[in-house]
Amino acid sequence: MIKRRIFRTSVFAALVASAPAIAIAAQCGNNSGGFAAWKSQFAKEASQAGIKNAGLKALANASYSKSTIAADRNQKGVKYSLDRFIKIRLGSVDGFAAQARKRKARNPGFYQSLEAKYGVPAGILLAIHGMETGFGRNMGNTPVVDSILTVAYDCRRSAFFIPHALAALAMVDRGILSPGQRGAAHGELGHTQFLPGNALKYGVDATGDGRADFYNQADALASTANFLRAKGWQPGQPYQRGTANFRVLNEWNAATVYQQAIALSAARIDR
Repeated sequence: MIKRRIFRTSVFAALVASAPAIAIAAQCGNNSGGFAAWKSQFAKEASQAGIKNAGLKALANASYSKSTIAADRNQKGVKYSLDRFIKIRLGSVDGFAAQARKRKARNPGFYQSLEAKYGVPAGILLAIHGMETGFGRNMGNTPVVDSILTVAYDCRRSAFFIPHALAALAMVDRGILSPGQRGAAHGELGHTQFLPGNALKYGVDATGDGRADFYNQADALASTANFLRAKGWQPGQPYQRGTANFRVLNEWNAATVYQQAIALSAARIDR
């Protein structure tokens, strides 16, 4: 039986509350030219929001991420049909589900314990894990602090990303995230690609080592289950399209084809 401790904190709520002031005080930009000045402005606001020396040092050392901006500018949204999306992302539902069932069979007690605590079945968690990072094989290669600060600075969606940037710096302060840790292009981190604000709010220490480590599979999957339960997942209820649980998947990813692929794959995994 694994130990579980929900990484509860009031820090993220305080950071979110401070975000509108930060958006006004620190001048956003659309290229690297103003990034250094923005960091200086943002450091003052971050300090007022409770960020300590380690987080402020990570902020000062952060670099503008051109790869993050390139990825952000080239997003086209998920416009594929479900069949096309599955072929591109999974290959096939049956093949993907077979991989996931093998992983489930290695440690069935772990997945059973998560379902017992949070009500989220193994198929859903394995489908998310597989779709996000290929079961941990590809968790991204962009420094998280660089990427999340870049999109917080960028005028396109700075209001959305500023709380996540503050959360990432708070995670550095608390030793949850190393300043050089790598993740996906928009600051998503770990096995299931949490944004830092969600990581700080819903993180679970499943191993009992005192921190929620999203690069540890047990912590990441427990945190994912905790997130879904907090968003309204109903234990023991169906999760295909048209159900309440399917709507909860929208909290994880807003693309309908993504939600459908998760639900279809999960049903095959748990059959």
